[in-house]
Amino acid sequence: MQQPTESAPSPDSLPFPSIRDIKATSPLKWLARAWDDLRACPIPSLFYGFCYAGMGLLITFVFEHAYQYTAGLTSGFLLLGPLLAMGLYEISRRRELGQACALGPTLTVWRRNISNLAIYTVVVGVIFLVWARASLVVFALFYTNELPNLSGFLEQILALENLEFLLVYFCVGLLFATIVFAVSVVAIPLMLDRNQDAITAMLASVGALAKNPVTMMAWAFAIVTMSILGFLTFHIGLVIVMPLIGHASWHAYRDLVAPLPGK
Repeated sequence: MQQPTESAPSPDSLPFPSIRDIKATSPLKWLARAWDDLRACPIPSLFYGFCYAGMGLLITFVFEHAYQYTAGLTSGFLLLGPLLAMGLYEISRRRELGQACALGPTLTVWRRNISNLAIYTVVVGVIFLVWARASLVVFALFYTNELPNLSGFLEQILALENLEFLLVYFCVGLLFATIVFAVSVVAIPLMLDRNQDAITAMLASVGALAKNPVTMMAWAFAIVTMSILGFLTFHIGLVIVMPLIGHASWHAYRDLVAPLPGK
């Protein structure tokens, strides 16, 4: 396993990240390692878990009062999720180095490569805005008059009414979620661990998905399933689920990206 160093090389001197082939069962290994991280560093990990739970409560509030914005806010959750997970990545990284568990250093880890993290945020933020607009357009196309109330909308979903709307809505959401996932798989860990530039990090993420499509789709499915379970437990589950996903994402980066030469 690659051991990170405190002083990262200059981005100009870094080769393009080499992506490795990994097993389809790798997500199970990542989650097992994530559980070890959570048990070893419960206080800082659960702090981020409560932050995710707060974001989940916000999505629920919006869904109750303006559910047509839910897809846009959910995309915001996916945008902020990897950024908020930086602290979880740092917890796993520090544990690899044998350093003590501490919340403080994880809160400012973004300073390590702030310029490229800002570029990443802008790129994914644009995707978020387009996704939110696309969601509203889909509603406008299928509900030319008055939008149904929340109970009526849920009845349509459960009874599979207005199948054309449900199909288009799902396909649009899947498209944008795939784009966000593709550029995020290893992007932030690369930027934090190696001081990698944002464009290279996002291209490496796309490469990881392209080289290991089955494994990455299994990982994406696991993330979505665990997140849904977290929401269905009145957001209490998110306190545990999201730190597990964050820690596991760090270990996914370790498996997917080959160590630098000489490391």
